[in-house]
Amino acid sequence: MLLFKLILPSAAIAAALPTPEITEGNQSQPFSRTGLVPWNAGAVNQFPIHPSCNATQRRQIEQGLNETIALAAHARDHILRWKNESEIYRKYFGDRPSMEAIGAFDIVVNGDRKDVLFRCDNPDGNCDLEGYAGHWRGENGTDETVICDLSYETRRSLSTMCGLGYTVSESETNTFWATDLLHRLYHVPVIGQNWIDHFANGYEEAIDQAKENATLSTHDSETLQYFALEVYAYDIAVPGIGCPGVQHKHDESHVDQTTSENVTSQSAPTATNTNAPSITSEARQNCHTHEGGELHCT
Repeated sequence: MLLFKLILPSAAIAAALPTPEITEGNQSQPFSRTGLVPWNAGAVNQFPIHPSCNATQRRQIEQGLNETIALAAHARDHILRWKNESEIYRKYFGDRPSMEAIGAFDIVVNGDRKDVLFRCDNPDGNCDLEGYAGHWRGENGTDETVICDLSYETRRSLSTMCGLGYTVSESETNTFWATDLLHRLYHVPVIGQNWIDHFANGYEEAIDQAKENATLSTHDSETLQYFALEVYAYDIAVPGIGCPGVQHKHDESHVDQTTSENVTSQSAPTATNTNAPSITSEARQNCHTHEGGELHCT
């Protein structure tokens, strides 16, 4: 009875004491709060595709974008594994810090995709011009890229890498959906961030740039595409061999680096109309002609 009498006043005193305020740092249930949105609320994880694309067009663009992500992811992972110990890395980027190229690829793989839109109509009339396979809309729509009919007729899947006469040095970068869309993504401000641009034109200039002005290499659209293609060919398509093609003046031994046994000796097909015109008064100002006669329109 005495013990009960002692406990009762103690309980009353404890009940009368003010309850300590629970701060954010010592909550026993840190996820019990309501009314807060996740840090990444509103993130867009899929590339938006405009309603102007029919089911067939949408399917091809989606598959092409999936391969773009796979290509960029492998390029990033190759650098993360080997850094500048990779001969292919030094070939394209010289002595540039690896983090620059890693970032250029990773933003394609993991960046938010809200301000990117692919469309299949022809709002600017460019698809009516011969040789147009697509274009970034520029001032008419900085977040938008138009894919023209020629793309569906000519682009290839990465599954054909190192086949059908393809070699890295002698074929166009836009032979594949993956690199064509990679190039187009770099034009969109949210991806390219006004950092990735065109400095080299073609394989030879990309290789020369790594030796003579490597500062530009890691944010040159052309170089990033060639690197991604060559490491994918060497690591994935035909492991340990790849299909680099003839190395021209850059190979001191002047020996043709052989390609896969599956590669035929025929000339590599180009990804766009070989009769594409040079820049004329008919073409838009955002076009220029690449080596081999390919019309490239941003």
